[in-house]
Amino acid sequence: MSSDIQPAPPSQDLTADEAHAAARAIVNLFDRWKLSDEDACQLLGGMTQRTLTRWRQGEIGRINRDLGTRLSLLLGIHTGTRYMFGQDTSRAHQWIKAKNSAFGGRSGLEIMLSGQIIDLYGVRRYLDAECSGW
Repeated sequence: MSSDIQPAPPSQDLTADEAHAAARAIVNLFDRWKLSDEDACQLLGGMTQRTLTRWRQGEIGRINRDLGTRLSLLLGIHTGTRYMFGQDTSRAHQWIKAKNSAFGGRSGLEIMLSGQIIDLYGVRRYLDAECSGW
């Protein structure tokens, strides 16, 4: 091992611009998924209704690492469904609420609403595997 290899710098929180873009994308995604405000807040780690309302108005505050991870996973889930269904965006958006035998007859949304980041990751991992042919 070479002594000139430096460890990667610690990951940073999202910049204000990145946070704004991710939050705006998630608000739009949740509208397309036709989520209730309660479900949206739960997926975002217990966000308050007041904060979600501010996001809808374009007022995005600092996004911590946990919330940033949730945003990333949710956007990855969206990408996976879009990849699976191609041009059929309606079907891609509906998939999130459809019962799935891979989830024991529950929907991806039901899995994700358990509230833990690992549940979001599980749905994302499932979609990644489906899209890659594993």
